[in-house]
Amino acid sequence: MIRSMTGYGRCETADDERKITVEIKAVNNRYADFNIRMPRRINALESKIRNLLKEHIFRGKVDIYITLEEYGDKAGALVYNEALAAEYVSYMRKIGETFGLDSKLSVTDIAKAPDVLTLGTTETDTDLFWNLLSPVIREAAANFNEARELEGGKLKNDLLLKLDSLEAYTDQVIAHEPEIMAAYRKRIDETVTELLEDRSLDESRIAAECVLFADKICTDEETVRLKSHIQQMKKELDKNGSIGRKLDFLAQEMNREANTTLSKAGDLITADLGIAMKTEIEKIREQIQNIE
Repeated sequence: MIRSMTGYGRCETADDERKITVEIKAVNNRYADFNIRMPRRINALESKIRNLLKEHIFRGKVDIYITLEEYGDKAGALVYNEALAAEYVSYMRKIGETFGLDSKLSVTDIAKAPDVLTLGTTETDTDLFWNLLSPVIREAAANFNEARELEGGKLKNDLLLKLDSLEAYTDQVIAHEPEIMAAYRKRIDETVTELLEDRSLDESRIAAECVLFADKICTDEETVRLKSHIQQMKKELDKNGSIGRKLDFLAQEMNREANTTLSKAGDLITADLGIAMKTEIEKIREQIQNIE
Protein backbone atom coordinates (compact mmCIF):
# COMPACT_ATOMS: atom_id res chain seq x y z
CA MET A 1 0.00 0.00 0.00
CA ILE A 2 1.24 3.50 -0.78
CA ARG A 3 2.15 5.80 2.09
CA SER A 4 1.67 9.46 2.73
CA MET A 5 4.81 11.33 3.80
CA THR A 6 2.94 12.90 6.70
CA GLY A 7 2.16 10.90 9.81
CA TYR A 8 2.66 10.32 13.52
CA GLY A 9 3.71 7.29 15.52
CA ARG A 10 4.50 6.69 19.19
CA CYS A 11 5.67 3.87 21.44
CA GLU A 12 6.46 3.74 25.15
CA THR A 13 7.91 1.08 27.40
CA ALA A 14 8.63 1.12 31.13
CA ASP A 15 10.02 -1.10 33.88
CA ASP A 16 11.15 -0.62 37.47
CA GLU A 17 14.28 1.30 36.42
CA ARG A 18 13.30 3.48 33.48
CA LYS A 19 10.71 4.64 30.96
CA ILE A 20 11.58 5.07 27.27
CA THR A 21 9.34 6.99 24.89
CA VAL A 22 9.82 7.36 21.13
CA GLU A 23 7.70 9.72 19.02
CA ILE A 24 7.97 10.08 15.23
CA LYS A 25 6.28 12.69 13.06
CA ALA A 26 6.95 13.77 9.48
CA VAL A 27 6.02 16.25 6.76
CA ASN A 28 6.72 16.31 3.02
CA ASN A 29 10.28 16.49 1.77
CA ARG A 30 12.04 15.47 -1.42
CA TYR A 31 14.58 13.34 0.43
CA ALA A 32 14.84 11.52 3.76
CA ASP A 33 15.82 14.11 6.38
CA PHE A 34 16.03 12.78 9.97
CA ASN A 35 16.15 15.18 12.92
CA ILE A 36 16.75 13.18 16.12
CA ARG A 37 16.31 14.71 19.56
CA MET A 38 17.50 12.52 22.42
CA PRO A 39 19.33 12.66 25.77
CA ARG A 40 23.03 13.45 25.47
CA ARG A 41 24.02 10.28 27.27
CA ILE A 42 22.87 8.15 24.33
CA ASN A 43 24.38 10.28 21.53
CA ALA A 44 26.69 7.37 20.72
CA LEU A 45 23.64 5.48 19.42
CA GLU A 46 22.66 8.11 16.82
CA SER A 47 24.19 6.24 13.88
CA LYS A 48 22.36 3.01 14.82
CA ILE A 49 19.11 4.92 15.25
CA ARG A 50 19.43 6.50 11.79
CA ASN A 51 20.20 3.17 10.13
CA LEU A 52 17.20 1.56 11.81
CA LEU A 53 14.90 4.38 10.72
CA LYS A 54 16.10 4.08 7.11
CA GLU A 55 14.71 0.55 7.07
CA HIS A 56 11.20 1.92 7.65
CA ILE A 57 11.16 5.48 6.26
CA PHE A 58 12.39 6.44 2.77
CA ARG A 59 11.26 10.05 2.23
CA GLY A 60 10.09 12.98 4.33
CA LYS A 61 11.29 15.51 6.87
CA VAL A 62 11.16 13.32 9.95
CA ASP A 63 11.41 14.46 13.58
CA ILE A 64 12.21 11.76 16.14
CA TYR A 65 11.88 12.48 19.87
CA ILE A 66 13.44 10.03 22.31
CA THR A 67 12.92 10.63 26.02
CA LEU A 68 14.38 8.68 28.90
CA GLU A 69 13.20 8.79 32.52
CA GLU A 70 15.22 6.82 35.02
CA TYR A 71 14.27 5.99 38.61
CA GLY A 72 16.16 5.33 41.83
CA ASP A 73 19.91 4.89 41.52
CA LYS A 74 19.67 5.26 37.73
CA ALA A 75 18.29 8.78 37.99
CA GLY A 76 21.58 10.42 39.02
CA ALA A 77 21.86 13.70 40.94
CA LEU A 78 22.28 17.43 40.39
CA VAL A 79 25.80 18.66 39.63
CA TYR A 80 26.83 22.23 40.51
CA ASN A 81 29.40 23.91 38.23
CA GLU A 82 30.87 26.55 40.57
CA ALA A 83 33.50 27.80 38.11
CA LEU A 84 30.87 28.45 35.45
CA ALA A 85 28.62 30.20 37.99
CA ALA A 86 31.51 32.50 38.94
CA GLU A 87 32.01 33.45 35.29
CA TYR A 88 28.32 34.30 34.91
CA VAL A 89 28.48 36.56 38.00
CA SER A 90 31.65 38.28 36.79
CA TYR A 91 30.31 39.02 33.32
CA MET A 92 26.90 40.15 34.57
CA ARG A 93 28.52 42.65 36.91
CA LYS A 94 30.80 43.88 34.13
CA ILE A 95 27.80 44.43 31.84
CA GLY A 96 26.09 46.39 34.63
CA GLU A 97 29.14 48.66 35.13
CA THR A 98 29.63 49.22 31.39
CA PHE A 99 26.06 50.28 30.72
CA GLY A 100 25.20 51.79 34.10
CA LEU A 101 22.62 49.14 34.89
CA ASP A 102 21.47 47.78 38.23
CA SER A 103 23.51 44.58 38.66
CA LYS A 104 21.67 43.07 41.63
CA LEU A 105 21.87 39.32 41.28
CA SER A 106 19.96 36.59 43.09
CA VAL A 107 20.68 32.91 43.61
CA THR A 108 17.78 32.14 41.28
CA ASP A 109 19.32 34.22 38.48
CA ILE A 110 22.56 32.26 38.65
CA ALA A 111 20.87 28.87 39.07
CA LYS A 112 18.82 29.49 35.91
CA ALA A 113 21.93 30.16 33.82
CA PRO A 114 22.67 27.34 31.34
CA ASP A 115 24.72 24.42 32.66
CA VAL A 116 25.21 25.84 36.16
CA LEU A 117 23.03 23.05 37.51
CA THR A 118 22.91 19.85 35.46
CA LEU A 119 21.61 16.37 36.03
CA GLY A 120 24.46 13.98 36.50
CA THR A 121 23.81 10.44 35.36
CA THR A 122 25.55 7.13 35.57
CA GLU A 123 27.47 5.80 32.60
CA THR A 124 25.29 4.22 29.92
CA ASP A 125 26.00 0.71 28.69
CA THR A 126 25.32 1.44 25.00
CA ASP A 127 24.89 -2.20 23.99
CA LEU A 128 22.44 -2.84 26.79
CA PHE A 129 20.53 0.36 26.14
CA TRP A 130 20.36 -0.31 22.39
CA ASN A 131 18.72 -3.67 23.11
CA LEU A 132 16.11 -1.78 25.13
CA LEU A 133 15.67 1.13 22.72
CA SER A 134 15.63 -0.56 19.30
CA PRO A 135 12.33 -2.50 19.82
CA VAL A 136 10.67 0.75 20.92
CA ILE A 137 11.88 2.55 17.77
CA ARG A 138 10.65 -0.32 15.59
CA GLU A 139 7.21 -0.25 17.20
CA ALA A 140 6.98 3.53 16.92
CA ALA A 141 8.00 3.27 13.23
CA ALA A 142 5.38 0.56 12.66
CA ASN A 143 2.68 2.78 14.21
CA PHE A 144 3.98 5.70 12.17
CA ASN A 145 3.77 3.71 8.92
CA GLU A 146 0.31 2.43 9.79
CA ALA A 147 -0.91 6.02 10.07
CA ARG A 148 0.81 6.91 6.80
CA GLU A 149 -0.71 3.94 4.99
CA LEU A 150 -4.18 4.97 6.15
CA GLU A 151 -3.62 8.44 4.72
CA GLY A 152 -1.99 6.88 1.63
CA GLY A 153 -5.17 4.93 0.90
CA LYS A 154 -7.10 8.19 0.78
CA LEU A 155 -4.49 9.74 -1.52
CA LYS A 156 -4.67 6.72 -3.83
CA ASN A 157 -8.47 6.93 -4.15
CA ASP A 158 -8.26 10.64 -4.91
CA LEU A 159 -5.53 10.12 -7.53
CA LEU A 160 -7.50 7.35 -9.25
CA LEU A 161 -10.50 9.68 -9.58
CA LYS A 162 -8.30 12.40 -11.06
CA LEU A 163 -6.68 9.92 -13.47
CA ASP A 164 -10.12 8.75 -14.61
CA SER A 165 -11.08 12.36 -15.22
CA LEU A 166 -7.86 12.99 -17.18
CA GLU A 167 -8.47 9.87 -19.28
CA ALA A 168 -12.00 11.04 -20.06
CA TYR A 169 -10.68 14.38 -21.34
CA THR A 170 -8.12 12.51 -23.46
CA ASP A 171 -10.84 10.30 -24.97
CA GLN A 172 -12.84 13.43 -25.83
CA VAL A 173 -9.85 14.87 -27.69
CA ILE A 174 -9.53 11.63 -29.67
CA ALA A 175 -13.25 11.49 -30.45
CA HIS A 176 -13.32 15.13 -31.57
CA GLU A 177 -10.54 14.87 -34.19
CA PRO A 178 -12.81 13.55 -37.03
CA GLU A 179 -15.21 16.44 -36.40
CA ILE A 180 -12.36 18.93 -36.78
CA MET A 181 -11.33 17.37 -40.07
CA ALA A 182 -14.90 17.30 -41.38
CA ALA A 183 -15.43 20.95 -40.48
CA TYR A 184 -12.14 21.92 -42.11
CA ARG A 185 -13.00 20.01 -45.32
CA LYS A 186 -16.37 21.70 -45.45
CA ARG A 187 -14.75 25.11 -44.99
CA ILE A 188 -12.35 24.48 -47.88
CA ASP A 189 -15.16 23.27 -50.15
CA GLU A 190 -17.26 26.35 -49.46
CA THR A 191 -14.36 28.77 -49.91
CA VAL A 192 -13.09 27.22 -53.14
CA THR A 193 -16.60 26.91 -54.56
CA GLU A 194 -17.22 30.58 -53.90
CA LEU A 195 -13.93 31.56 -55.54
CA LEU A 196 -14.27 29.30 -58.59
CA GLU A 197 -18.03 29.80 -58.96
CA ASP A 198 -19.19 27.35 -61.65
CA ARG A 199 -15.82 25.79 -62.41
CA SER A 200 -15.15 22.28 -61.14
CA LEU A 201 -13.16 21.63 -57.97
CA ASP A 202 -9.77 19.95 -57.96
CA GLU A 203 -10.45 17.19 -55.46
CA SER A 204 -6.78 16.14 -55.29
CA ARG A 205 -5.69 19.64 -54.26
CA ILE A 206 -8.37 19.77 -51.55
CA ALA A 207 -7.39 16.31 -50.32
CA ALA A 208 -3.74 17.35 -50.18
CA GLU A 209 -4.64 20.46 -48.19
CA CYS A 210 -6.65 18.36 -45.74
CA VAL A 211 -3.72 15.98 -45.30
CA LEU A 212 -1.39 18.89 -44.48
CA PHE A 213 -3.90 20.27 -41.99
CA ALA A 214 -4.44 16.85 -40.42
CA ASP A 215 -0.70 16.39 -39.99
CA LYS A 216 -0.46 19.77 -38.31
CA ILE A 217 -3.22 19.16 -35.77
CA CYS A 218 -2.86 15.39 -35.34
CA THR A 219 -2.52 14.46 -31.66
CA ASP A 220 -2.55 10.67 -32.04
CA GLU A 221 0.98 10.25 -30.67
CA GLU A 222 0.34 12.55 -27.73
CA THR A 223 -2.98 10.99 -26.72
CA VAL A 224 -1.63 7.43 -27.06
CA ARG A 225 1.35 8.25 -24.84
CA LEU A 226 -0.84 10.12 -22.39
CA LYS A 227 -3.21 7.18 -22.00
CA SER A 228 -0.19 4.89 -21.58
CA HIS A 229 1.18 7.10 -18.78
CA ILE A 230 -2.23 7.10 -17.10
CA GLN A 231 -2.40 3.30 -17.10
CA GLN A 232 1.19 3.05 -15.86
CA MET A 233 0.48 5.40 -12.99
CA LYS A 234 -2.56 3.36 -11.99
CA LYS A 235 -0.35 0.24 -11.89
CA GLU A 236 2.24 2.05 -9.76
CA LEU A 237 -0.48 2.99 -7.27
CA ASP A 238 -1.06 -0.72 -6.63
CA LYS A 239 2.59 -1.29 -5.67
CA ASN A 240 4.16 -1.13 -2.22
CA GLY A 241 7.19 0.87 -1.14
CA SER A 242 8.45 4.29 -2.10
CA ILE A 243 6.83 5.23 -5.44
CA GLY A 244 6.57 9.02 -5.11
CA ARG A 245 9.52 9.83 -7.39
CA LYS A 246 8.26 7.47 -10.13
CA LEU A 247 4.80 9.04 -9.97
CA ASP A 248 6.30 12.52 -10.16
CA PHE A 249 8.24 11.55 -13.30
CA LEU A 250 5.08 10.15 -14.94
CA ALA A 251 3.18 13.34 -14.09
CA GLN A 252 5.89 15.39 -15.80
CA GLU A 253 5.57 13.24 -18.93
CA MET A 254 1.78 13.64 -18.83
CA ASN A 255 2.18 17.39 -18.67
CA ARG A 256 4.51 17.31 -21.68
CA GLU A 257 1.92 15.47 -23.79
CA ALA A 258 -0.88 17.79 -22.65
CA ASN A 259 1.20 20.85 -23.58
CA THR A 260 1.80 19.50 -27.09
CA THR A 261 -1.88 18.63 -27.48
CA LEU A 262 -2.84 22.16 -26.48
CA SER A 263 -0.31 23.70 -28.88
CA LYS A 264 -1.83 21.68 -31.76
CA ALA A 265 -5.41 22.60 -30.89
CA GLY A 266 -7.21 23.38 -34.15
CA ASP A 267 -10.42 24.66 -32.58
CA LEU A 268 -11.88 26.03 -29.37
CA ILE A 269 -13.22 22.70 -28.13
CA THR A 270 -9.82 20.99 -28.31
CA ALA A 271 -8.18 24.01 -26.70
CA ASP A 272 -10.65 23.86 -23.80
CA LEU A 273 -10.03 20.13 -23.41
CA GLY A 274 -6.26 20.73 -23.44
CA ILE A 275 -6.60 23.31 -20.66
CA ALA A 276 -8.80 20.92 -18.66
CA MET A 277 -6.19 18.18 -19.07
CA LYS A 278 -3.38 20.44 -17.85
CA THR A 279 -5.48 21.54 -14.87
CA GLU A 280 -6.16 17.91 -13.89
CA ILE A 281 -2.48 16.99 -14.27
CA GLU A 282 -1.48 19.88 -12.01
CA LYS A 283 -3.88 18.58 -9.36
CA ILE A 284 -2.31 15.13 -9.73
CA ARG A 285 1.21 16.56 -9.39
CA GLU A 286 0.26 18.45 -6.23
CA GLN A 287 -1.21 15.32 -4.66
CA ILE A 288 1.81 13.21 -5.59
CA GLN A 289 4.02 15.53 -3.52
CA ASN A 290 2.38 13.96 -0.45
CA ILE A 291 3.38 10.38 -1.35
CA GLU A 292 6.54 8.70 -0.08
